[in-house]
Amino acid sequence: MPDIPTTEYDVIVVGAGAGGLAAAIAAAHGGSSVLVLEAADVCGGATAWSGGWLWAPRSVLAQREGVDESVDDVKAYLRATLGDDYDEARIDAFLTGAPQMIEFFHTKTAMQFVPGSKINDIYGDLPHAGTGNRSAGAKPINARRLSPSVRRLLRGQLYETSFLGMGIMAGPDLGAFLSASRGNVRGIWHAGWRVGLHVIDLILHRRGMQLVNGTALVGRLLQAAEDAGVQIRVSSPVRRLVTDPTGQVTGVVADSSDGERTFTARRGVVLAAGGFPRDVERRRERFPRTPTGREHWTLAPETADGSGITLGESVGGVLVQQASAGAWCPVSLVPYRSGRVGIFPHIMDRAKPGSIGVVSTGERFVNEANGYYDYVTAMFEAAPADEPVQAWQIADARFVRRFPLGMAKPLPVPLFPYLRSGYLVKGRTLRELAHKCGIDPQGLVRTVEQFNADARAGVDSRFGRGSTPFNRYGGDASARPNPSLAPLEKGPFYAVRIVPGSFGTFAGLATDARSRVLDASGTPVPGLYAAGADQANVMGGHYPAGGVNIGPALTFGYLAGRELAAARTAVGR
Repeated sequence: MPDIPTTEYDVIVVGAGAGGLAAAIAAAHGGSSVLVLEAADVCGGATAWSGGWLWAPRSVLAQREGVDESVDDVKAYLRATLGDDYDEARIDAFLTGAPQMIEFFHTKTAMQFVPGSKINDIYGDLPHAGTGNRSAGAKPINARRLSPSVRRLLRGQLYETSFLGMGIMAGPDLGAFLSASRGNVRGIWHAGWRVGLHVIDLILHRRGMQLVNGTALVGRLLQAAEDAGVQIRVSSPVRRLVTDPTGQVTGVVADSSDGERTFTARRGVVLAAGGFPRDVERRRERFPRTPTGREHWTLAPETADGSGITLGESVGGVLVQQASAGAWCPVSLVPYRSGRVGIFPHIMDRAKPGSIGVVSTGERFVNEANGYYDYVTAMFEAAPADEPVQAWQIADARFVRRFPLGMAKPLPVPLFPYLRSGYLVKGRTLRELAHKCGIDPQGLVRTVEQFNADARAGVDSRFGRGSTPFNRYGGDASARPNPSLAPLEKGPFYAVRIVPGSFGTFAGLATDARSRVLDASGTPVPGLYAAGADQANVMGGHYPAGGVNIGPALTFGYLAGRELAAARTAVGR
C-alpha cells in the first residue's frame, strides 16, 4: 500500500485476520477513523487458510432456517463440554454478541454468510448438542467482484487443502467432487465445470478466482473494510506500544518503508496479530510433549509469532494458560520435489468409512471421526513415551480410490506421485505395511480384525465411532449399517504418517467480556483490547464445535470495535 500521510486515527488494529478486520469494520461503521497494520505482505492470517466456518449460535441465519433455540440450551451444552473452564461473563458476552455480529455483517457489509444447516456440534452424546444451524460459513464469491486493491491484499488458498490451487467447500461442493470419483454423472459435471473455470482463471489471472472457505471470508472482510474507509498497511509490523504518563495506550510504533513511524490512536489499540503458534520458545513451554518446541507443525503463517502477545505483556497484559494451549489438528508432512515440505490438515478423511488411526503398537487410540482436536489430544496420550508423538492413518485399496487419504486424492487422480515421494506407504498385506512403517505387525493385524468385525456389525465397540450426528455426517451415507464404518479388507493397504499440528493457539492475553486486556490484578489496561488468537479463547482451551476459533474472533473483534466507536461518540470527537 502507498504511504498514508495521516498518522493519527481513532482506532489502530494490529493484525488483519478475522478478529482484527472485524474490529476495524465495526469501529469504522461507528464513525471512527481506523488504521490496520499487518506484518505480512498480504492479509488474512491463518483465517485465509482455514475452512472459513464459524460457530455462532442463535443467529439470524438459523432463524431463517426455522431454528429458534433457547440460549439456555447452548449454555447447557457449553457447561457440559467446558466444565470448570466455563467463564460465565465471557460466554454470556459471546452468546449475546455472536447473533449481533452475524446480523451486522450480513445486512450492512459485503461480508455475507451461508448457514451451516447440517453441521453438528462435536459431542452429540452430551446434553443439548446442536444438530445444525449453530454454524455459518462465508458465502463463496468470485474475486472479480472484489476491488483490485482487495485482490492484491488477499492471502491465497493454501495449496495442500486445494485441488491444483482451487478451494473446495465443505458440503455439497465437496460431496459432488467425491461422487465424481465413483462415476456419478452430476458429480462429474460439477467437478468438470469447477476445474475448467479454475484453469481459465489461471490462464487469464494467474490465480484462482472462485473464492470459498477462508479466502472467501477474508476477501469479503477486506472488501467490507475498504467500503467502510478502513486504511490498511501491509509489511508494517508493530514494534512497540506507546503509552501516556497514566499508562493509557495511545498508539504504536511500526515499521514503514522509510523506517519506524509512530501512529497515534485517540481511542484505543486492538491486538489481533494471530497468537503464538510460530513462537518456538512458547511452544516448548506450553505445548505437551514438545521438548524443543520444534516437534509441532502449525498451519498458521510465519507472522503468527506471538508478537501481539509480547506487545500486550509490555504494558502489563498477562498470557494465560488454558486447558489446551493450542487448537490441535492432526497433520501430515508432504514432501515436494523442490525440497519444500507442505503441511496437510486431516480434517475430513478420518471420518470416512474404511480407515483407522493407529500408533506404533498397532492399536487404535481414538474415535477417528470425532474432532481433529480429540485426535491429537489422544495421540499425545497414546504414543509410547520413548517415541516421537506420531500415528498412522491406515486404509485399504477400496478407500483410497473413493476418498482422499490425506493429500492423496481419489480417482481419477493417480497415486504414484504420493508413493514415489514417500508420502504414502504401500504394503501388499497389513504385515508388510506395518514393517515398512515401524508398526507392530501383530498389533496391527489384531486391531484390524477387531475393527472389521465391528464395522460389519455397525458398532464400534472400542470408541463408539459413528454413534453421533457429527460422526455420521462426516462419514458416507451410502455405507451401511454405519456411515462411518467399513472394514479394511481389500489389499493393497496404505498408510500416511500423522504428527501433531494446530490451526493456531487458544492460550492468549487475559481479557474481560468487553475484549479489554487485563493486567495481573484483573484490571483493564486502559486503551488496549485484544481479539482473535491474541485473546485467550472463550472456550477455555476446549473444542466443543468446529469454528470456535473464528466465531469468537469475529464476535469479540466486533464487540471491541463497537465499543471503541461508542467511546469516540461519547467524547464528541
